[in-house]
Amino acid sequence: MDLGLKNKTAFVAASSQGLGKSVAFELAHEGANIIICGRNKEQLEKAKQEIENQTHKEVLALAGDLSVAAEREQIIESALQTYNTIDILVTNTGGPPTGKFKTFKQQDWDKAYNQLLASVVGLVNGFLPGMKQQRWGRIIAITSMAVKQPVNNLILSNSVRASVVGLMKTLSNELGMYNITVNNVMPGYTETERLKELIENNPSFASAKTEIPLGRFGKPEEFAAAVAFLASERAAYITGVSLAVDGGWIKGIF
Repeated sequence: MDLGLKNKTAFVAASSQGLGKSVAFELAHEGANIIICGRNKEQLEKAKQEIENQTHKEVLALAGDLSVAAEREQIIESALQTYNTIDILVTNTGGPPTGKFKTFKQQDWDKAYNQLLASVVGLVNGFLPGMKQQRWGRIIAITSMAVKQPVNNLILSNSVRASVVGLMKTLSNELGMYNITVNNVMPGYTETERLKELIENNPSFASAKTEIPLGRFGKPEEFAAAVAFLASERAAYITGVSLAVDGGWIKGIF
């Protein structure tokens, strides 16, 4: 199936490792120009080389912290200097610390807000004008299955990521007239460093596999394939949805 992504330009946030890196790989395999970013320059350069070597697509790697406004603006400016317009924006962040309500102070909530929501708002503000002008675009947020069914001991993620879903749904209503689709993808338990960290810090997560109807953790490339589809021409009539890629873990109907 031709997804119609050849020579489209995609910006994938937090893509030096984990799900972001897998999404960047998948979009590059489909022929898109790729911009990756991350805080760790060494990991970022390694990801750039891996994607270029395996897909033969040139990758622009931009180092910085998207939760810091000044660094975020510099990343946006650098991306637009190289590519006048970003066709596909995939927002993504690392997970905040685990813990219960009593664990965290106000500064922890402020940090989670800047990491999970402010970074998304800033990226949309930066790249949306070009999408509107060309009357085509894809905005895809990577959040978590926890926005639909909260996970114990993840109160920061449960709370703040849910606000991203509200943002995406509202934007889908506002931007449809510009032929811009806006969707949210909710990864379940997927074999990444983040999952290893969760299991190490919370032994109860190790038994999560028994709660998944498919009986296993997801693979990053399986998640990335869903994101690539939503970014494609084939998904032109899909907007405002929250797609779970969780092996059936979420038990609710809606």
